[in-house]
Amino acid sequence: MAGFDFSNELRNNFIADKGLRVPKATSTGTTIVGCLFQDGIVLGADTRATEGPIVADKNCEKIHYITDNIRCCGAGTAADTEYTTALISSNMELHALSTGRKPRVVTAMTMLKQMLFRYQGHIGAALVLAGVDSTGPHLFTIHPHGSTDKLPYVTMGSGSLAAMAVFESGWRPNMDRTDALNLVKAAISAGIFNDLGSGSNVDACIITADNTEMLRNVEMPNIRPQKERTYAFRRGTTAWSKESIRSLVVAESVTSIRDENQMDTT
Repeated sequence: MAGFDFSNELRNNFIADKGLRVPKATSTGTTIVGCLFQDGIVLGADTRATEGPIVADKNCEKIHYITDNIRCCGAGTAADTEYTTALISSNMELHALSTGRKPRVVTAMTMLKQMLFRYQGHIGAALVLAGVDSTGPHLFTIHPHGSTDKLPYVTMGSGSLAAMAVFESGWRPNMDRTDALNLVKAAISAGIFNDLGSGSNVDACIITADNTEMLRNVEMPNIRPQKERTYAFRRGTTAWSKESIRSLVVAESVTSIRDENQMDTT
């Protein structure tokens, strides 16, 4: 039956009455996007990493290497996205060595979704997978529970709604490289300026059949400006009434524990 499900309301109220904290929805704190153009795919990501209300890293890298022709953007728990993509990258290399063929994007997508589904969402990795293989360009989203979508343009993370608004109004089929890159930069910038979990700079990656080009910090809209005034005060500007210096070591003694009958090994 369609609609809202309130079957767990009594259970949740009972848990809360016992003093246990009711789980809250987790914010991924990221904007990652991807879109198709006439020659391949453009991926984009912001560079802010957060720990709750704290900005832990202003210039982290969220576009991860899978193979030479496949890249994966990660949103969610940073450690989960980092190690999940590293594991799949290793498995893809082993798969290529075993088969003797260039790996396909759908193979990486299948490996990722099967692994995430196995852990039932406890691995907090929301991914945008993109690449170009013998069958053409492919762009997927992979959710933490293992569900996938294949679309011409995708967004994920806490800034995904702002980025999707840009894509919905600006994307068109068979765009050229410059227009696609500018659209991705505009989508990431929309996430940066409209979502507190996203920020700092714009990273991009252009994947075609011939090569993969990583554009690190392709746009830096949040460069810290030079301060108008300096705040270096002359020594003695702030006066104090008294000064007291004391040693924290009150008494110190050294006791030898060497046995007189012990052989000297020095």
